[in-house]
Amino acid sequence: MGNLDGIRVLEAGLLVQGPQASLTMLEWGAEVVKIELPGFGDQSRWLPLSRSDRRSAWFAAYNRGKRSVTIDLRTPEGRDVFLRLVDGADVLVTNFKPGTMEGWGVGYTDAAARNPRIIYAMGSSFGPEGPDAAREGADLSAQASGGLISTTGGGDNDPSPLAATIADHIAGQNLVSGILAALYARERTGRGQLVETSLLGGQVWAQAGEITKYLMTGEVAGPANRGHPMIPGIYGMFATADGWIAIVGVAGAARNLFYETLGRPDLIERFDQLLYFEEDKAELWPVLDEVFATKTTAEWSGLLGAAGLRFAPVRTHDEVATDPGVWANGYLARVDEHASGEARRVVRAPVRFSEANPPPKTDVPELGQHTEEVLLEAGYSWDDIGALAEAGVI
Repeated sequence: MGNLDGIRVLEAGLLVQGPQASLTMLEWGAEVVKIELPGFGDQSRWLPLSRSDRRSAWFAAYNRGKRSVTIDLRTPEGRDVFLRLVDGADVLVTNFKPGTMEGWGVGYTDAAARNPRIIYAMGSSFGPEGPDAAREGADLSAQASGGLISTTGGGDNDPSPLAATIADHIAGQNLVSGILAALYARERTGRGQLVETSLLGGQVWAQAGEITKYLMTGEVAGPANRGHPMIPGIYGMFATADGWIAIVGVAGAARNLFYETLGRPDLIERFDQLLYFEEDKAELWPVLDEVFATKTTAEWSGLLGAAGLRFAPVRTHDEVATDPGVWANGYLARVDEHASGEARRVVRAPVRFSEANPPPKTDVPELGQHTEEVLLEAGYSWDDIGALAEAGVI
C-alpha cells in the first residue's frame, strides 16, 4: 500500500519530464497506464546503450512498473479509446508540445467534458504562453534558455550543460507538486483542473536566488568558477592528489579549525575577514589548491570528517553506486525476486514515508504489452479489440 493507492494515472508522455512525473506517483502507490504510439512508442525506447546493446537506460529508468498501451491518438477511433480510458482516470500526464493534444481532440477541455474530476497535467518546454510556446524543445533547451549553462564551468571555459537531464527532472517534480495540490483541492471541491509547468519555468524557479540578485542589482551571477559566485566564503571544489573534494562552507568558529586541520594555522590571521568575496577568493584559492594537492581525496576526507567539517568527495557514478548510505536510504534498491529470475537494481524516488512505502516495481514494459488487458478492463470486448487492432488504432 502506498499513499497514492487507488489513484489511476494515464500518461501520454515521452522521454523524461512526463514519464518521471508519473513514475514518482507510481513509486508512491499510484497505478500508471502509459499510452504509446503503435509501432514506435516513447522516443526514449530508441536511445540505446550502445550499437550492440539495444536496451535503453532512459526508458527503463522512467517507465518501470507501468502498463504500456498502444493507441494512435491521431485517429478518431484512437481518440475515442483514449477518452474512454480518461473516464476512469484520476490524473492525466502529458508533455507533448502545447496544442498537440488539443489538435488530436484529447486536450483538457475534451477530457474534462468526459471526466470533470480529472487532473490534467501538462508539461512543455517553454510554457503554454508567449512567443516560444509552440516551439519544440528538450532538456538542453531549458538549460540554455533558462540561464543555467551561462553559470557552469569557469570564466575561460566554453559553456557546457550539466551531464544530467536536470531541467527535465526539475520540471517533472514541479508537475508532481502541482498534481498533488490539485488532488488535495479536488477533495474539497470535487472538481479536477488543468496543471501546467515547463522546462524553462523550472530552470527559472531553480535559480530564484541568482535571478533575484540580477533583479535587485542589475548584475548577473557569472560562472561558477568551482564554487558559487554569490556565496562569500570557502565554498568550492579543490583538486587533491588523486581527484577532487568539495569544501561545503566554512565560517565562524569552524574557520580556525579548518585552517588548523589543513596544517596551515598561519592562514587564520592572514584571512581573518568575516566574509570572503571574489577578490579574497582570488588570493586564497591558489593557497588552498597547493595544500589540497598534497594528499588524496580519501586522506582529506578522513581528516575533515574527524574534525567535523563539511565536505564531500567528488564521486563518479560507480562510486555513488557503491556508497553504503545510498543503499541504506533506499535511493538505490535491489530487487532479487524479479519476474525474469534475475536481480535488478533501480534508482528510486528519494522520499520515504513513515506509514506507506511500497516496494519498487522493476518490470520494464514491452511496447503495447498491456493493451488488451487495459481495454478489457475498460469494457471493450475481444471483438472490439480485434477490430481496433485490424484498423491499426492499437
